[in-house]
Amino acid sequence: MKKLFLVAIATVGFVFSGTAQESQIKVGLDAGIPMGDIKDGSSFNLGANAAYMWTGVAEGLDVGAGVSYNTYFAKEIEYFDGFENVKEKGDNANFLPIYATANYSFTENIFAGADLGYAVGLTDGIDGGFYYQPKVGYQTEMFEVFIGYKGLSSEQTATFDDGFGGTASITATTVFSSINVGFNYKF
Repeated sequence: MKKLFLVAIATVGFVFSGTAQESQIKVGLDAGIPMGDIKDGSSFNLGANAAYMWTGVAEGLDVGAGVSYNTYFAKEIEYFDGFENVKEKGDNANFLPIYATANYSFTENIFAGADLGYAVGLTDGIDGGFYYQPKVGYQTEMFEVFIGYKGLSSEQTATFDDGFGGTASITATTVFSSINVGFNYKF
């Protein structure tokens, strides 16, 4: 799946490199509030991203490829382990999304876009998965500000003491998601 996705991004890049009139690089940051499956276990999401865009592919349409680094910061959680209440902070969940991106400009300053790809899991016990981020925003020639919904579907494995001198593990699919606000500088 990962290899197929990377080949698809490269193919799109080669196709659009011959038809686009200009290109642009965007780098930026985004921050968000965790939602859904992880809202109780994560306090904050922070991401840094870079994208190469082919502008003017069609009127108002820019497409490209990007990469980002995302962290979902873990909260301290209190639970009852069968004998006593325990407070424990898990590991932060770190991902490296690799994605195709597109923006459509409705006016000179208002746009909508989406990022779609694969997020590589960088934290032990958390695999990668499908990555998506629809967004809307305001842009100028030098920067853009946006609000988006970031999500990625990941398999997560937890290993724990089974209480009988051994260990047990549970694997489940978790959707890491957040409402984010971001800023990208264009050059």
